Amino acid sequence: MPRRSRLTIATVNVNGLRAAATNGIKGWLDDRQPDIVTMQEVRAPDALVPDLVKSVAGPKWTVAHDECEQKGRAGVAVASHRPIVATRSGLQKFAADSTPFSDSGRWIEVDVDTADGRGLTVISSYVHTGDAESPARMSEKLAFMRATTKRLQALKKTKRHVLLTGDLNVAHREVDLKNWKGNLKSAGFLPEERAWFDELFDRHGWVDVARKLSGDGPGPYSWWSWRGKAFDTNAGWRIDYHIASPDLADAAVETIVDRAPSYAERWSDHAPVVVTYLL
Repeated sequence: MPRRSRLTIATVNVNGLRAAATNGIKGWLDDRQPDIVTMQEVRAPDALVPDLVKSVAGPKWTVAHDECEQKGRAGVAVASHRPIVATRSGLQKFAADSTPFSDSGRWIEVDVDTADGRGLTVISSYVHTGDAESPARMSEKLAFMRATTKRLQALKKTKRHVLLTGDLNVAHREVDLKNWKGNLKSAGFLPEERAWFDELFDRHGWVDVARKLSGDGPGPYSWWSWRGKAFDTNAGWRIDYHIASPDLADAAVETIVDRAPSYAERWSDHAPVVVTYLL
């Protein structure tokens, strides 16, 4: 049997990589020392992202990035201290039906080798917030999520380990947000959004790794509004995920949300969700 090694993967919505670089992401990276970091809302052009990552993480990191067509919006990336052997971006080609949606700067996959020989596909995904008052916006969001399921099921057939990470902008259960009663009709906690998670986990066998390792909740939350006292009172949402194929989920041994010590020390409105795997 191959010798297993620790692989620490973090996912975080950086709320603008240039701003995060200015406001303290380097200190977090120095302390946490992850092997792979997936990022959402990078909001920077392709030409700048590799050097930005190396300026905060170090020169030996490689980066795959999908830039958003709209300047200053979205953008997803995977930064890896291990060699990236393949990269793919975009979800539109995996659409599950004819409902239109935008995948610009919202989906990137990378492949890395693993000690067990199976290899690992890591995905960074950013699902837009949606708008409960706009049927068109919600239809687009749900279409993106259906395409996600179709792509994940295809990746599962490759027999590689598969990990979907990112800001999916939905709290699955009541324990995943502080004020669930006040958000029953809000985008991010609508029944049809939550049902997508039910199908993914209960029908298709994918695993919410952080929930599996951290227990029944409530939380741990990964996003808090900049407004009011949400951070200070821990009135957050758990909307950032590691969703793993079953064998990969079984290899997960530890999870933590790296919540900033104080409001003033935040470099994003999200906190990194970190999981360590033995592969």
